[in-house]
Amino acid sequence: MLIEFSVANFRSFWEPRKLSLTATPQKDLLENNTFASPVTGLPRLLRSAVVYGPNAGGKSNFIRAIAFMKKFVISSAKELQEGEGIAVTPFLFNQLGPTQPSEFEVQFIQEGVRYQYGFAVTNERVTNEWLIAYPEGRAQRWFERTFQTKSNNYQWYFGSRFSGRKKQWQEMTRSNALFLSTAIQWNSEQLKPVFTWFQRLFVIGHGTLLAPSYSINACQDEEKKKHILAFMNEADISISDIQMETKDFSPEDLPSDMPEEVKENIRRSMDGKKMTRVGFLHPVDGGHSTVTLALEEESDGTRKLFAYAGPWLNMLSQGRIIIADELDNSLHPKIMRYLLSMFHCGKTNPANGQLIFTTHDTSLLDQELIRRDQVWFVEKDKSNASQLYPLTDFKPRAGEALQKGYLSGRYGALPYISEANH
Repeated sequence: MLIEFSVANFRSFWEPRKLSLTATPQKDLLENNTFASPVTGLPRLLRSAVVYGPNAGGKSNFIRAIAFMKKFVISSAKELQEGEGIAVTPFLFNQLGPTQPSEFEVQFIQEGVRYQYGFAVTNERVTNEWLIAYPEGRAQRWFERTFQTKSNNYQWYFGSRFSGRKKQWQEMTRSNALFLSTAIQWNSEQLKPVFTWFQRLFVIGHGTLLAPSYSINACQDEEKKKHILAFMNEADISISDIQMETKDFSPEDLPSDMPEEVKENIRRSMDGKKMTRVGFLHPVDGGHSTVTLALEEESDGTRKLFAYAGPWLNMLSQGRIIIADELDNSLHPKIMRYLLSMFHCGKTNPANGQLIFTTHDTSLLDQELIRRDQVWFVEKDKSNASQLYPLTDFKPRAGEALQKGYLSGRYGALPYISEANH
């Protein structure tokens, strides 16, 4: 469960900016859109948050910041070699940006324990890394490392509640790798919940197309196929059945207009393998008969929804966190509302999964789907730095027409369109 994420000096973000999923005391949509924190003393948490803003305002960079943090935690110890650079991009519109580290921090709950973990990095090294745990409701600083420029080495701290082969893990940690990642490689049991939280984080970046393979594999199981079929029909995609045909791969199945070079690469990779063709049965003539369309013949929205169906249902059942950039791309607003409503329902989201997404679909603001504390905005200031701020900063009235207010410029974060010269 995500509580808060913050970033500084990364791409278009200069000063520290954070997004919080802590619910305010407002009572509207309390049962559907929020849930009680499993940690005593913490306020209720939001099941979703939506980020609005103009193109090039910083929405995608915020998603990239979360994606970078996840990837660096997962891979820094095993993919980077000594001396290799860290692929982090600082804020370039301030001369201090390239000289200072980029910083990331997240607060979350995993296995009933609250954690606060963060790090700061330059292209050359990790300059800071820290982990605070609250296993008994009180802060325990488990470890911290700080690079000392004058002595050109690290200062380390290990708390008394942090166990394991600390000194050995310290010696194994390269300057361009995280201690968390390294300790996990060397079997730290105590840090597994922290690492697992990052593994379970699912990030869909801008322009990322989910392959339908997960949903196709899920449809091999009749029970899972029923759930996916229900998912598609609830989203108003009229399908009576999903057909799966598995056969040996044949080059003749490839589109005739596909470049020969691409065809040859596919032939080599698929030689001797089987392929599965998916067909959707649509009712016609008042339901008395059906017509079958292959997956590739369906609309972009239907194909995208099918690709989402398998992983979406799986992650909801497991209480996963989904971070999605431009979730509305190729999806009708009605389908967007359906996807969001699945997170806002205890029956379809029993494990309290969370969704953070960017969108241009302002119709969501006035559909009685979103609480005021779930809405965030991103826009750039005069120094080209992205500012991230919540709708609640404007203290909107209960029942205020949020879509009208946003489009009229009351909350900022609107695209600037110059008047055409006639």
